[in-house]
Amino acid sequence: MSIVSLDKVTFIGMAEDRSLLLEDLQNLGCLHIQALAAKGDGTDGLAPVPAGAREALQFLHDCPQRRRQVSDSSRFDALETERKVLEVRQRLQALTDERDFLFKRIQDMRPWGDFEFSPLADMGDLRLWFYVVPHREMTLVRQLPLTYQIVKKDHRHNYLVVVSAGEPAGMPVGRVRIGSQSRRHLEARLEDVELAIEDAQAERAYLTRWYGLLRDNIAASEDKVALAAAERLSLKRSGLFALQGWAPTARIAELGDYARRRGIHIDVQAAQPDELPPTCLDNPSWLAAGEDLVNFYMTPGYRTWDPSPVVFISFAWFFAMILADAGYALILGAVLWFYWKRMGESAKGRRFRALCAAIVLCSLLYGMLIGSYFGVLPREGSVLDWFFVFDMNDSNRMMKISVCIGCLHILLATVMDALRYKGSLQALAPTGWALVVSAGLLFLLITSFGFEGLTMLPAGLAALGGVLVLLFSSPYEKPLPRLLHGLHGLTKFTAAFGDIFSYLRLFALGLASGALAIEFNHMAADIYQAMPGVGLVFAFLVLLLGHTINFLLGLMSGVIQGLRLNVIEFFNWGLKEEGTPFKPFRRTER
Repeated sequence: MSIVSLDKVTFIGMAEDRSLLLEDLQNLGCLHIQALAAKGDGTDGLAPVPAGAREALQFLHDCPQRRRQVSDSSRFDALETERKVLEVRQRLQALTDERDFLFKRIQDMRPWGDFEFSPLADMGDLRLWFYVVPHREMTLVRQLPLTYQIVKKDHRHNYLVVVSAGEPAGMPVGRVRIGSQSRRHLEARLEDVELAIEDAQAERAYLTRWYGLLRDNIAASEDKVALAAAERLSLKRSGLFALQGWAPTARIAELGDYARRRGIHIDVQAAQPDELPPTCLDNPSWLAAGEDLVNFYMTPGYRTWDPSPVVFISFAWFFAMILADAGYALILGAVLWFYWKRMGESAKGRRFRALCAAIVLCSLLYGMLIGSYFGVLPREGSVLDWFFVFDMNDSNRMMKISVCIGCLHILLATVMDALRYKGSLQALAPTGWALVVSAGLLFLLITSFGFEGLTMLPAGLAALGGVLVLLFSSPYEKPLPRLLHGLHGLTKFTAAFGDIFSYLRLFALGLASGALAIEFNHMAADIYQAMPGVGLVFAFLVLLLGHTINFLLGLMSGVIQGLRLNVIEFFNWGLKEEGTPFKPFRRTER
């Protein structure tokens, strides 16, 4: 759970050995190559893998039915398979669009009945114009010099057919376009389209037998492109070549042994203070999704610290506090269980799966602590009531808990920022902010538990922290600039309070989610009481629709606000430098 230590590695050897070295390094997959030469050094690169190939692969991957995979590559033609897959994809999309159009057109024609249009000559050059007119607008229609017939009425509209050579003027509504074909003809065409869709889906399922070979072919093409790019980044002069990059210190011995076996010179140097190596984060597999959350916003600098574990845990817990319901957590758990095996098919899926599992567990635990199960409190004295600890209606207590969480979160950020300087005077400014935040947290606890006589302690901590910020915001500047920078640093006091109080959104959004759930339950109960019997159906629909909307709002708020508190408030106090991600030169994952 740290940023991996990297060393700068330089390979020098004969030009004819360059290709073999690059292929072997691609297999090892531990070197982040940096440019030694301009990209146009005479080596012709390969064209990138076309987007169509990836689209074809994704189209086959998303097919719900997959045939047995063909393993004999001699029977496989990548270009032909890609062409067929994309053709089926395009045809299926066109048929689906036509089906949707036919559905709508048939629905639009239903009020007018099933009829055939007569030739225009037989109609005396008169045309039929179709309108759906609200009852309140019929007075205006009757005042117009029109020949019309009302063919159908419902509780809101009149369905009119106007006979006129041109489109009638002055109508209060726009005309309904139903085309020139009869409904019977459209229904017959709809059946043909649905059969064609079934045929296209069957053809798609048949093509999935080439999925594995197509995937491997694309991966091989990507490897060739990466190999050509690496050649362009190396330096080639007078029969020699040089290649430079960054590698984890733990892999240096392996690279040294390889270089000695191949007769290639290798030079290893530690990162110098004026150099900025890429950032390689190293976390256990169950915490690796925290790296994705961090890199979503920024990559920490090489000489900072790895916030991935903190972000992983805090995001899961913040999400739980915003969702604020154990019943919703069980729905999330059911969805995760359904997709568990499918998510395990790739490395990214396994990382995301671990994060989802943490979110489900935290949401279930927090929902039990606040006693909310689809907005229903557990029965008093029941087993679930034993876990009911926090009352969401106790606003004062819940706000204090949210502020405490904010203080602890930002305190951790300032402490980690101070620890990375390892004894330097630069560590004293973040230490000062840690004391200021600790003073605020201590003051909140003292006043909450009635120890008002100890209020001088947090005041002293805050004063000491302010002095450290004033004196050591720029510890190596001359006295006057140092003082000015310190005064400027003290202006962040208001930002500190604002960021801490920003964590109140955890309580506010959780309270809103719980209130909506309770309100939907009350609405359903009122409907059932007002209409016994049939009201049960409407009550169920209100519950289903209401809780679905509330659940989706909770998901969106949990993701957006959970990320926001980490990448804005937390990063603002803990991460001051941005780096570049470590991208090892390696083969594409199959």
